[in-house]
Amino acid sequence: MPPFPLPLSPQSVAVMGNELAISWNDGEEQYLPLSSLRIACPCATCAGEPDVMGQTSLIRKTLTPESFLLKSYEFVGGYALQFQWNDGHRTGIYSYSYLRDLQK
Repeated sequence: MPPFPLPLSPQSVAVMGNELAISWNDGEEQYLPLSSLRIACPCATCAGEPDVMGQTSLIRKTLTPESFLLKSYEFVGGYALQFQWNDGHRTGIYSYSYLRDLQK
């Protein structure tokens, strides 16, 4: 065992039907419904962005069935995944810790 914990990172990522399957380097496996993943998008458009007074404003976007179909994904640095959805949305960057917390 290393003297300090290894940073959380996926060993493998795959789309399995309507779920994203992640095998983590700590031995855990995670299965996230694509619909839940899209609804939890952390980008400023989806999650809101605070103004200088700390008030968060949301731009409500109507989600269609295309919104929940995953077109592709890519790794961002050594800390996150970014998804491109069939409706063209792709600005959410999901850190590994954020993804892990989605199942809790």
